[in-house]
Amino acid sequence: VQLQAFGGGLVQAGGFLRLSCAASGTIFSINDMGWYRQAPGKQRELVALITSRGSTNYVDSVKGRFTISRDNAKNTVYLQMNSLKPEDAAVYYCKVRYRLREYWGQGTKVTVSS
Repeated sequence: VQLQAFGGGLVQAGGFLRLSCAASGTIFSINDMGWYRQAPGKQRELVALITSRGSTNYVDSVKGRFTISRDNAKNTVYLQMNSLKPEDAAVYYCKVRYRLREYWGQGTKVTVSS
């Protein structure tokens, strides 16, 4: 399984971005799909998670602003990020769990100017 993430960039505070992460390879029914982020000098943290049944979970700091979704037919997970704040700036990574293994994308950088 290979993951390709894209959609990061530079945005002003209050703006929005949509991240996408597509999984490729011989895949049958991905389990959990999630987005993590890592800011300089900080540990990587879970931002949002979506299960194979569509249940979602968010870190408190993004609740009400970010929305995770998935398209199972395309093996793709999305992260809609609205009302971005400077503290959201980080490298965002997607991760999927498939057949008891975890796979990480390469990361896409989000910069938020104040």
